[in-house]
Amino acid sequence: MASRLPSLNGLRAFEAAARHLSFTNAATELNVTQTAISHQIRRLEEELGIRLFVRQNRALALTPQARDYLPGVRAAFNDLRLATDRLLRKDDDHVLTISTLASLAAKWLLPRMSTFQEAHPGIDVRITTSTALVDFKSGDVDAAIRYGRGHWPGLRADWLTADQLFPVCGPALLTGKRPLKSPEDLAHHTLLHTSGVYDDDWRLWLTAAELPANISRQPGLTFDLILMTVQAAIDGIGVAMGRTSYVEADIAKGRLVVPFQIALPADAGFYLVSPVERADPPKLAAFRQWLRASAQNKP
Repeated sequence: MASRLPSLNGLRAFEAAARHLSFTNAATELNVTQTAISHQIRRLEEELGIRLFVRQNRALALTPQARDYLPGVRAAFNDLRLATDRLLRKDDDHVLTISTLASLAAKWLLPRMSTFQEAHPGIDVRITTSTALVDFKSGDVDAAIRYGRGHWPGLRADWLTADQLFPVCGPALLTGKRPLKSPEDLAHHTLLHTSGVYDDDWRLWLTAAELPANISRQPGLTFDLILMTVQAAIDGIGVAMGRTSYVEADIAKGRLVVPFQIALPADAGFYLVSPVERADPPKLAAFRQWLRASAQNKP
């Protein structure tokens, strides 16, 4: 025999009161009286046969059973909100939401987007940036551009491009007080680093160039976004370890130069990923086809 679900009003009162640890604040949020909250929670406790709240030194606290119950209740309300949002989203057929890294969006994706808009004016592309992996279960993002080796369970991964690693700098550093003529000259210049997934790039390149890896540990500047690292190189602050996707446009426009001819292939690449079960709507198929073709060309 299926168990009967508790009162929805009681669950709403419980979730709000548990979040605020206050009947008064829960009542304000739900636009009811504090007495109504108290009655709803008391009826819920009677339905469940479990006490949910206790008062401790004039403060409200959850019982151990309520602490175990709350995550499931909260997740259920969140699922209801998301399902309602999807149901009422009237522009879903032509809105395409893409998640990517901020630096990749600025330096690689956005310079290309005008050609997609010209070819598909009926698709409204929305770009969101985050360093965290996308939670596709929420339904808020259609696809993401990820860096890796293409193996993500449950996701379709379409290869876009792979980077090469090589130093870049502003043109002035080639002819400054200490001209940057050979890789050995790096010992006399400020090295610009990017933390996180790219923090080992300088050491890898120096090893490939048969230079002492400890050059990468000399005093320099470190940024949390490669976008900022590249901009510092453009501004002449130092020498950055460039990655093709992030610097090719600035090299083409003369804002950056490549002082040496030693390039190191990266061990991973960029992929367009989407849930397998939602990988083929027309708007995403059009974007995937355009992006794969665009990735093979200069912006």
